[in-house]
Amino acid sequence: MTSELRPQTSAVNAPFWGSQARDWADFQEEQCRPVYLAAFERLDLGAGWNHLDVGCGAGRAAQLSAGRGASVYGLDASPDLLAVARERLPFAEFLVGDLEALPYPDDSFDLVTGFNAFQYAGNMGVALAEAKRVARPGGQVLIMTWGEPEGMEPASLIRAVGPLMPPPPPGAPGPFALSDETALRTFAGGAGLEPLEVFDVPSPWHYPDLTTALRAQLASWVAARAIAHSGEGTVQAAYSRALEPFRQPDGSYLISASFRCLTARA
Repeated sequence: MTSELRPQTSAVNAPFWGSQARDWADFQEEQCRPVYLAAFERLDLGAGWNHLDVGCGAGRAAQLSAGRGASVYGLDASPDLLAVARERLPFAEFLVGDLEALPYPDDSFDLVTGFNAFQYAGNMGVALAEAKRVARPGGQVLIMTWGEPEGMEPASLIRAVGPLMPPPPPGAPGPFALSDETALRTFAGGAGLEPLEVFDVPSPWHYPDLTTALRAQLASWVAARAIAHSGEGTVQAAYSRALEPFRQPDGSYLISASFRCLTARA
């Protein structure tokens, strides 16, 4: 694992993640609720825990953690998403910052989570090493990433807008970079963590109508980058076509998704 700090990514990612912060919070972040709940149950999270969620978005995972009695902290690139998080949890501390340079002392947290977060860091290895640094010795670090690409229906949505995005920088990790269990365990070990359990959680995306599905998809980082490169109308049309196979007889949309989690000891 390289110790090089480049590049710190909050300034780069913030405009994309925060472009439709309210739609993300209301329509898409909630789709991962089953993963958050399963992870906290697996960890036996409860009162007395200090929990840091890096890449915390609009704070849904932090809110569920606080509901189990934990003291929660969050860090994200987007001030707009954090504004929603502060509405949900006005008593918690949410900071704008970089995953590669966490603004916390060593050994501060019983649990550090990165729900679909580390692969968006400019240097994934440094970001995970920072998570280990701020976890107390013997504490837990949890990494959530996309499940295996085979049969992962949201992958078709990514493919639909891929040609509308700017070319990725050389060596940029794709959305499935950590999906393979061996790669995920190697990633954790490279940061000095002790990999423990890998488990998958089905988390289907359900939207009541096309309008809601489009608002959810257009609020994503992928969509925001595509819109900046190709225009909103073009991207919305691509999503509309890609969503059609998932339309149900009642007009709702159901997309099968699964996420992979790894727990590790600091």
